Amino acid sequence: MEKLKVKGDFVVIDFVYNDKNHLCDESYEDKYIEIIETTLNYLEIDDDVELSCVIVDDEMIHEINRDYRHIDRSTDVISFALEDNDQFYVDDMPRELGDIFISYDHALLQAKEYGHSIHREMCFLFTHGLLHLLGYDHMNEDDAQEMFALQDEILGKLKIERGVV
Repeated sequence: MEKLKVKGDFVVIDFVYNDKNHLCDESYEDKYIEIIETTLNYLEIDDDVELSCVIVDDEMIHEINRDYRHIDRSTDVISFALEDNDQFYVDDMPRELGDIFISYDHALLQAKEYGHSIHREMCFLFTHGLLHLLGYDHMNEDDAQEMFALQDEILGKLKIERGVV
């Protein structure tokens, strides 16, 4: 459990990182916590939060996509935002944001396709998923512009750049 100071108060980040099949050559846990901290600060969110990230292969994300989204193909990242549903909120309890699933296989292909490092691609996908958990989307042009600008801003603050291999 990470503690982060935001605007004078301490915010608790309860983050679970799971790469149980050891797909990644490196652990992204510390970098993802840094992305969470930067995002919360940037968006001026001072709530305690809980979320998880699971690294999977293309076969598993295809199965998740098919079973839960009814889309019969693999994809790069899927977010299950708990705040998309009506919930009962309890004062002084953390916001349960949800779960992010990232396909390492997809990330490898996209990193090569876009000409940047796997590290940058994994950080981009996590940031994208995190913004979905926080209620951002790209279903129309205005929302897409806002979400993609936020992604670029957050990654830029962390010096995670495009095109760096």
